[in-house]
Amino acid sequence: MKNILTLFRLTSSLPTKAMSTTSYAYAWQRSRKFLQQLGRNISISLGLSILLLGITGCQLVAKPTNTEGAINLTLWQGVNPPPNRDVLQSIVDKFNQTHPNIQVESLYIGQPDQQLPKILAAVVGNAVPDLLWFSPMLTGQLVELNAILPLEDKLATSPLKDQIDPALFEAMEYGGHTWSVSFGTNNVGIFYRPSLFKAAGITNLPKTWEELRQVARKLTVDTNGDNRIDQHGMLLPLGKGEWTVFNWLPFMWSGGGELIDAGKDATAKNVNLVNQGAIAALEFWQNLIKDGSAILSLPERGYELDGFLAGKVAMQLTGPWTLGQLQATGVDFDVFPIPAKVKPATVTGGENLFILKSNTKRERAAFTFAEYLLNEDSQTQWALGTGYLPVNLKARQNPAYQEFIAKLPAVKVFLEQASVARSRPIFPGYNRISENIGRAIEAVLLGKSSPQEALKESQQRLDLFFK
Repeated sequence: MKNILTLFRLTSSLPTKAMSTTSYAYAWQRSRKFLQQLGRNISISLGLSILLLGITGCQLVAKPTNTEGAINLTLWQGVNPPPNRDVLQSIVDKFNQTHPNIQVESLYIGQPDQQLPKILAAVVGNAVPDLLWFSPMLTGQLVELNAILPLEDKLATSPLKDQIDPALFEAMEYGGHTWSVSFGTNNVGIFYRPSLFKAAGITNLPKTWEELRQVARKLTVDTNGDNRIDQHGMLLPLGKGEWTVFNWLPFMWSGGGELIDAGKDATAKNVNLVNQGAIAALEFWQNLIKDGSAILSLPERGYELDGFLAGKVAMQLTGPWTLGQLQATGVDFDVFPIPAKVKPATVTGGENLFILKSNTKRERAAFTFAEYLLNEDSQTQWALGTGYLPVNLKARQNPAYQEFIAKLPAVKVFLEQASVARSRPIFPGYNRISENIGRAIEAVLLGKSSPQEALKESQQRLDLFFK
């Protein structure tokens, strides 16, 4: 009982910052060794107790049909907002109707910061779900805990392997194995208000960093003559959380930077934050602030669109998941690719599907369900209903999806950007790395440090931890 209480103290101490997959970094590192030791000693019955306690308050969604002799699988997911959850449930229902021998129950277990304690408790207690929908950045931790099934052999014989966007394999593979499959993907672009561009006399969209800086200056104005700026060119996300890092990484890559130096293994101990691309990206964001043409979001709330919708911000970094929200408001909007310095780049977002280790029969059934989620029809339905980009290339050419693109041309920008999209690292320790990148970004945007000093301090902390 003492061990159970200790586990829950560890997991309940995790920070709860919305939209951040790194909010649990400190608690994860603190508790990892304990979890591994506890996992060797805890019984299955105690594990089930942990699981039941951990999922208290979660929402059960449409239990599968009670088909005698069927393999009953459980999918844990954190799909949000609720309308997107309904789209997933519709796909699950269709699967259950067409696969009487396999029945899937989809269970919403909260957002990332809420999910992680439940996932850890389930792994430690040997009471895991069959499938998990989560950010691929969790891959390294799940591999360390020996919790997930490698999928390369199953994918090798699946006709769907060749239909998955090749760019997405970077977030599926680690250490010579494929550990998950992409379920829904997206990337980051710059949304803008065409009416504000027109009022400022801007006719050409920026394609370089310098052009973006110039455009941001032109869009920063005092609209009512009170000698105070009330319309800024751009919103930049403030905070140490993953949302800020997620939006900043494309600028580092575009500036020619890499987190791992060429020729070194992709491990946390080989990360080098003090690279020229990272310095250039921080200097660029710093210059937008110095110019007065960018305004900072509230801490850890850089995803909010209030200023953009109100016309107080002319440009904002975000992705296709906001298309539905923007359409519903009726405001004018469009999107353009992130301007380049050395080369074009953006960052891949979205969630992957993991198959948890159980037994051959259940694992085979779980992969059958994964294939169903990846097929053309399911991916088309998911994309039309949620705004995510299809991971299936055939779905992107589906007539219904092509009609959707014709009605909403902004989607095309994200599809075209997919070819230059990069995945965040999925090796163990990324959460710690992201946390320290976030600290550097925040220090620079708040004027507390120069880009080079901020990155150097973050690198020193990483070296102490990993080396």
